[in-house]
Amino acid sequence: MAIYQNCDGVNGKYIMQELKLPPIHATPEAIAAYESLGKKRIHWMDGQNMPGCCQINTSWYYEANREKQLHPDGETNVYTKWQCHTHDVDEILCFYGSDPEHPYDLHGEIELILGDESHVLTKSSLIYVPAGMRHSTPLVNRIERPIFHFSMVLGSSYSFSAEDGGKFDTK
Repeated sequence: MAIYQNCDGVNGKYIMQELKLPPIHATPEAIAAYESLGKKRIHWMDGQNMPGCCQINTSWYYEANREKQLHPDGETNVYTKWQCHTHDVDEILCFYGSDPEHPYDLHGEIELILGDESHVLTKSSLIYVPAGMRHSTPLVNRIERPIFHFSMVLGSSYSFSAEDGGKFDTK
């Protein structure tokens, strides 16, 4: 068996090691808006940059963003403002604390609406959001250590319908 470094070899095309954003997220303005909320994206994979794949997003959260999302300064859009929305496909949300000695301690607080319930998460969490379930973007209320966020929409692109009628699609 041959050994290849990183993305080399025939099957290296299935390994992503760089951030490859869809055009709607790749503009300097979109990147600045995302990072202004205390988040740093690591990877974005979907059917456009990895044919056949579902949509996956990974980010580090490094500062609270509650006030910025609830009371945005200047221009905001359906993607960056805090509101509830639905997807046509299932979604999985993950939040993990970064303390290997205490892996279940989030060392922070994430607020998330699921259906008609508001949940405050203080432990590392894996959340299943069935297709059509009303849910919010996460609010980071408090942060003591960076929080790793992972989300997966079980479709080939990220899209949603917001409660205010807004639509978002990365296609």
